[in-house]
Amino acid sequence: MTREPSKPRQLPLDLGHSPGLTRDDLVVSQANAQAAALIDRWPEWPAPVVLLAGPAGSGKSHLAAIWREHAGAIELSPSDISAHLGEVGAVPVLIDDADQGRLDQEGLFHLINTVRGAGSHLLLTTRSFPASWGVSLPDLASRLKAAATVEIEEPDDMLLAGVITKLFADRQVEVEPHVVQFLVRRIERSLSTAIRVVDRLDRAALEQKTRITRALAAETIGALDAGQGELEL
Repeated sequence: MTREPSKPRQLPLDLGHSPGLTRDDLVVSQANAQAAALIDRWPEWPAPVVLLAGPAGSGKSHLAAIWREHAGAIELSPSDISAHLGEVGAVPVLIDDADQGRLDQEGLFHLINTVRGAGSHLLLTTRSFPASWGVSLPDLASRLKAAATVEIEEPDDMLLAGVITKLFADRQVEVEPHVVQFLVRRIERSLSTAIRVVDRLDRAALEQKTRITRALAAETIGALDAGQGELEL
């Protein structure tokens, strides 16, 4: 008996979805309300140097992008500050993910002095507080202690639902509210997990040529919980 050849599996194309990073795209709840208020009230900030702290995927970079656009700030890499100190002047400065990778401590110390002297502002986003950065320069450690710190809390139901809805909207995918609420109840309470789940669901729906339903959501979450890097659907 001749077996029919199996239907080839259709793999979805990675179209490089661009997230919306405007103020209108920002989902605000109690978890990030203080951070959003800080960005909105610039330049009336409590200190020249502000640290925006929160876990991975908590929206720090989104808030930073809003502020960079609003303030006309320049963005510097945390590992290469010294080479660009001459470009700063009185312009506000953003350093995103300041605690990830190598930190140019000398450069950051001089940058803080420059910002303070010019009456400008420096915004640093970070996953951890400076005490855990391993700063070896006492003067820099002192400057960082004087910075104002705003922390983004773990997402509540409202923020998680809003972010999931936004992530699908960024991909031009409509999902029923009851599916979003199912995801909120089932996934780990973190925005990084929400990003991963939305990506897997979008890929699964494209592969199966189907809408994103509660059943598909349950299957996807089950596969992720089982530790499957790629879904075999």
